[in-house]
This record gives sequence, structure tokens and C-alpha cells, in this order.
Amino acid sequence: MKKFKRIRKLKDYRIHREGTEILIVAFLLFLLVNAPLWYFFHSMFWLNALVGISSLVIYLLMVNFFRSPKRIFPGDVEGVVVAPADGKVVVIEKVFEPDYFKDERMQISIFMSPTNVHANWYPVDGLVTCVNHQKGKFHRAWLPKASTENERSLVAIKIEDGREILVRQIAGAMARRIVTYATAGEECFIDQHMGFIKFGSRVDLYLPLDMEIKVELNQKTVGNETIIANI
Repeated sequence: MKKFKRIRKLKDYRIHREGTEILIVAFLLFLLVNAPLWYFFHSMFWLNALVGISSLVIYLLMVNFFRSPKRIFPGDVEGVVVAPADGKVVVIEKVFEPDYFKDERMQISIFMSPTNVHANWYPVDGLVTCVNHQKGKFHRAWLPKASTENERSLVAIKIEDGREILVRQIAGAMARRIVTYATAGEECFIDQHMGFIKFGSRVDLYLPLDMEIKVELNQKTVGNETIIANI
């Protein structure tokens, strides 16, 4: 199989593009609430201060949620599977994957809390062979049944040696919007954003059984930095 030519398409995002519109609207709403209070009720200092501080705290939490740090994998990208998301490893087990492979794979699941970075990265260099969004339920993302019953997006990637891995973005009880940038037929690379999940959720990896797993259960991961497995 041909060797993939890496083309870095990196932008120094400080705020993820999925959050730009939301943050602008939120800023205007907070301004519309606070400005009249200070103008018409300036004598009610403590009330205005409470509303103003509360608005600022909420807005800063929103900014923190949509942060998008620029990350470049620090090592050699050949022969590794890299974490597609920030979070904690909640599943490492051999399972039957029913949607795409329809055979046994090693599943590694990363749960993202609302405080984690919610951008998702491609875990390998390769060729995107399939992208599929499936409607479903909104169970809590850490539950085992979330992998097969929740709303989810599936991205299959063929790596250099011809094998395929699967990345599944899973919606949760709060995270009800999955954004996937992958397109079937396009090459993809570590360091590139694969998508975004709003308000905490989970990303599953399905790997060939002979890959060497390098993470442990409950280990924290850093997207585009932590090595999940050796190919």
C-alpha cells in the first residue's frame, strides 16, 4: 500500500470554530442583561455585581469549554495509534464490533468530562474509508450500552499496512451534537482535527487484536499526545 504523504494543515486555534457563534451570541445576551441593570438600577450595586460576576463566570466556563489548544504529536507518527480525545480510559476489552467490522476487535473507550477539551483528533495517518452517522438514544456516555445504542458517528481509517481501525464518536446525556469533519476517500493525518463533541461524551477506538495496547484502565489521556497502541 502506498505511503501516505503527510501534509500538515494546522491553524493556531485558540477557540474552536464550533464555539465561535455560540460565544458571540452568549456575549451579546449577557451584555443585554447587564447593561440595562447598571444603567437603570445603578443604586442596586450588590445585585448588579452579583449578576455581573455570575455572567462573567458562566461566560469564562463557556470559553474554557470551547478552547482548542494547538497540539503537534511530539514523536514519530509511524507505527502508533494516538489518543483522539482528552479524557479518561474507561474501557479496554475485546468485543464484537457490530456496525462495521462485524468481528472481534480491541475496544478502548475514552470518556470526556465537561471540563476536557472537546476537539477530536485523527488517531492515525491513513485513508478514510467510511463515515457514517447513526441516530440513537442519549444514555450516559460511560455506560457500556452507549457504544451501540447512543447516537454516534463512525469513521473507519485504513492505515499504511492495509489494516483498518474504527473511531466512534458517541453522544451522551448532555452531548447531543456530534460534528465530524472526516470525508470518505480523503487522506487523514495525526495532528488534524477529526471533529468535535459538545458538552462531554465519549470516543471509542476499535483496533486489530494484535496491536500492542499502551494505556491502562482509568489512565488520563491527552488528545493527539498520548499513545494508545503500537501498530
